Amino acid sequence: MVVKFIFTAMLFFSFFTYNSFARELKSANDSVIVSEDDPITAKIKSFLNKKAYNDNKAFINIIFSPKSAYYIRDRVNVIKIIKTLKENGLLHLFFKVPQAFSLTFKTNGSPIFFVRIMDAVLSDIGYFRYLTVAAYLNASEFSWTINLTSEYMTDPMILQKALQKSGCKIIDITRNSAKKWTYIIDMNSAKLNVPTLEADKDVEIRRALYAHWFNVSQIRALQVRSSRRNHWYPYISYYDASLHLVKLLKRDKVYKSISLLIPKNAKYMKITDLYTLKNLRDGLTLSPTGVR
Repeated sequence: MVVKFIFTAMLFFSFFTYNSFARELKSANDSVIVSEDDPITAKIKSFLNKKAYNDNKAFINIIFSPKSAYYIRDRVNVIKIIKTLKENGLLHLFFKVPQAFSLTFKTNGSPIFFVRIMDAVLSDIGYFRYLTVAAYLNASEFSWTINLTSEYMTDPMILQKALQKSGCKIIDITRNSAKKWTYIIDMNSAKLNVPTLEADKDVEIRRALYAHWFNVSQIRALQVRSSRRNHWYPYISYYDASLHLVKLLKRDKVYKSISLLIPKNAKYMKITDLYTLKNLRDGLTLSPTGVR
């Protein structure tokens, strides 16, 4: 079974020329009958099938009154709408048996940074296996579509909570069908949800299955010490705020200690082993110094 498709290749060969998302919407709207529903009603209908809406129309009008409470400035508060539907038993996200479904995420931020954040977010909410099926980038947005299999459709409220840990938020959701949803994500304040190293505060890294990530924006230097039981071949990479590689350090011999100067434009650092994390039986000790 394919797990966590290697997305970086797709990001770089999936550059196509498209019109902006807004123009696509306008073009689509020009070819269909415009709904007479107000924005709140239209969004409610999009999350329910026709029968469910019609059977509960009177109740929906009551629980969504006043509709002015479902706006954030001039934008529909889609998360609040979903919360109200769920709390009143109108939105069902569970399947009778595990089902395959797809999620599309759209954003105007850095593709590599966004996918790195989403990978952590998906793991955080229990999705450890997914397959990338499409990735597109144009001048105005990046779109990433994945397929998953689960007993439940992604809960937008749980997803929103996980995204907030990385400074991101959902600004719109479209239910294309019961098994196809699209999310518009704002990542203007995005950050990796990783520990921040602070001067003169040692950090112990325990043995792990994955590489260790840190925010190094507040320190100037770092000493990394390895225990005697380890056979650590250092592999350390630095990244800027958009997760572009700044510097890479790798050593093809065992180190018990290494002193590092943090590059000025580095915000994140990844520490692992050149060959395998099995070489780090007892973990590492990090001693940050200097303030930036």
